[in-house]
Amino acid sequence: MQQSGQTSDNRQAVTIVSLLSLFSLAVQGFHPYAEDGGLYVAGIKKMLDPSLYTVRPEFVLAPMRFSLFAPTIAGISRISHLPLPWVLLTLYAASIWATLLGGWVLISRCTASLTARCGAVGLLACWLGIPIAGTSLMLMDPYLTARSLSTPLTLFAIAWAMDAWTIEDRPGSRRGGILCALALTLAVVHPLMATYALTTVVVLLVVGSQHENVRRWGPFLLGGITISIAMTLQVSALSESPHYIAAILTRTYWFPLQWQWYELFGLVAPIALIVALGQASEGRRWRLLAKTAVTLGILSVIVALFFSRAGLSTHPVARLQPLRCFQIIYEVMILLLGAWLGDRWLKRKLWRWGLMLTILGGIMFAAQRSTYPASAHFEWPGVVPKNQWSQAFLWIRDNTPKDALFALDANYISRDSEDAQSFRGIAERSVLPDYSKDGGETSIAPTLADAWTDGQIAQTGLDTDSEAARKAKLQPLGVGWVVLANTSATTWACPYENARVKVCQLP
Repeated sequence: MQQSGQTSDNRQAVTIVSLLSLFSLAVQGFHPYAEDGGLYVAGIKKMLDPSLYTVRPEFVLAPMRFSLFAPTIAGISRISHLPLPWVLLTLYAASIWATLLGGWVLISRCTASLTARCGAVGLLACWLGIPIAGTSLMLMDPYLTARSLSTPLTLFAIAWAMDAWTIEDRPGSRRGGILCALALTLAVVHPLMATYALTTVVVLLVVGSQHENVRRWGPFLLGGITISIAMTLQVSALSESPHYIAAILTRTYWFPLQWQWYELFGLVAPIALIVALGQASEGRRWRLLAKTAVTLGILSVIVALFFSRAGLSTHPVARLQPLRCFQIIYEVMILLLGAWLGDRWLKRKLWRWGLMLTILGGIMFAAQRSTYPASAHFEWPGVVPKNQWSQAFLWIRDNTPKDALFALDANYISRDSEDAQSFRGIAERSVLPDYSKDGGETSIAPTLADAWTDGQIAQTGLDTDSEAARKAKLQPLGVGWVVLANTSATTWACPYENARVKVCQLP
């Protein structure tokens, strides 16, 4: 009888999560080659076809150095015989479903109320696109990355850690421990986020310990250990070149003292809200989850304020971006807030649920459209893109040699109507490093600093340079093709042109 009830609960959870996943997909949209998605896609394509990106391949290979993400996706594409775009879409949809299911599993450890669980996952479905303070992260991106996979695994790991170590009667504790360890191991698909997931589990074990002394003094010990590790990294770091320092100083999201007030508010407000929500229930696990998130947040803020500062001589801790922990803290905040709303306000009033989903989902939908205004909200595989930059990149893929080297304005990805669409991911051609995304790769891979600097110098002002200046900067670097704004003056042969850009060949 109990097993039958459990099966019914599982079916109910899967049904609710599946419906909310469709809703979240509609809100989020899908932009597989935008932002970091394009970086990952280029690496996957390189694995599937080694003849791509033969010029300056280091900027394609850098994102794959420590992660199993690209080999995993490439392997799935090979084994399934599905085109890569469909693999990306399928796994993207699956990652949203798994994240919402992970949220359901975690909040189910804290409350038995169905309305609370629905409220938690409903709010999470609305807010998957929410920005995380000033970290330059969103809770989940509208494209597939390694973090798309590590996020649900983190939620499952925390839930199973509760099963393993925080129940007085300990039924199934061994199973919970095994599942937690498995989830953390799989989360290594994103090594940095897996480290923060492990940190969260350790904090949970300490603040949820059965021993009073561990609960009382453990957080202070964890703080001392964390600061000691950060100090060790700081004093043992190798010296950094001027070009590398110039690259990392472009990553203002590494340095919280450079954030705007509203970005700092994004650190303080979630912790304060979780503290308040932690008092909203007498449930032991509810309060434990809140205490874990608050402790994790305080530790990461302390480390960031002391060791993630632009003025330090070296920046090894800043490179680890300790405030990325706030992705987990935001997830906990949303789940607890949604559960509280579900029980206290939404209840079983359908109109209230409809109002919440419409207003909050509508706001996030509008935010996504304003972020990618020149692209289709859902970029389906095989459909001609609406974005004219993407159209030009596709022409390049189909009409230029594989070994061609391109140049674009250093800040092309930030241009109006470009929508951060990745040249490499779409065009499948080598290109000089850009300021934004390649600058991010350089900030975590110091060996790229000199090449990144050369690329910035060669491509800055490319659209407004004279033909002689362009040729003088680009030809010594082996560039054979250039993508210019449609308004740029040139007499060079430009076999492709649309209302935004033209693709020209150096004479």
